[in-house]
Amino acid sequence: MNPDNFMLEAFKEAEKALSINEVPIGAIIEKDGIILGRGHNKTETAKDPTAHAEMIAIREAAQKLGGWRLLGCRMYVTTEPCSMCAGAIVLARIEKVFIGTPDPKTGACGSLMNILQDERLNHSVQIETGIMQQQCEKLMKSFFQKLRKKKSEENSI
Repeated sequence: MNPDNFMLEAFKEAEKALSINEVPIGAIIEKDGIILGRGHNKTETAKDPTAHAEMIAIREAAQKLGGWRLLGCRMYVTTEPCSMCAGAIVLARIEKVFIGTPDPKTGACGSLMNILQDERLNHSVQIETGIMQQQCEKLMKSFFQKLRKKKSEENSI
């Protein structure tokens, strides 16, 4: 199946996050063409700093597979994972990560650092970037522009 089709599913998850005023990041985990895990950011909603899209998708996929090793699985995520999520991706033994748009401020898959391919670790993850990049980037930029505008308006009152 075309990576764009799976990234579209991750994008739908990001839109779910946006609908509940969360940072619009979505992730899915796929193996052999079947989606095993889905997630969208819920850190504010759940009051949980680990409730990132990637972490939620990893937990769901592990539960479906009945174990923590997600061998042969691929993750599609709309924005480059942070260090926490990148570490979890390595620990889960995910085979490949498809990334929509880079995150120059917190990205740990090539922007600030590259945890997924650090030779000192016992597992290396393949990376492919730029899948639906314009749509993913636009969603993130729009969210943060609105957030900054709202904060500015609140401060001027």
